[in-house]
Amino acid sequence: MIIKFHKNFEKRYRKLLSKQKQSFKEKIKILLEDEFNPVLNSHPLRGKYSGYRSINVSGDLRAIYKRETKGNVVFVTIDKHSNLYK
Repeated sequence: MIIKFHKNFEKRYRKLLSKQKQSFKEKIKILLEDEFNPVLNSHPLRGKYSGYRSINVSGDLRAIYKRETKGNVVFVTIDKHSNLYK
C-alpha cells in the first residue's frame, strides 16, 4: 500500500500541534498493517464524503482518505470532527 497526501491535507497537517502530528504518524503505521484495526475506527462516509473513509487520529481529530486503484490510499483532509461534518 502506498500512502499519498493531497495538497489540502498537507496544508491542514502543517497547522496541527506536534502531539497531533505524532498521533497521526502512529495511526498511519497501524493503517499500513491493518486498515480495519479497531483502534482506527475506520468507517465509510456518506454525504459529501461518499466513497471516502475516516479514521480517528486522537480525541476529536479525524483524517479522511480514499482508496485508489492498486490499493493506494490518498489522505484528503484532517480536522476536528465538528469542522469536517458540518
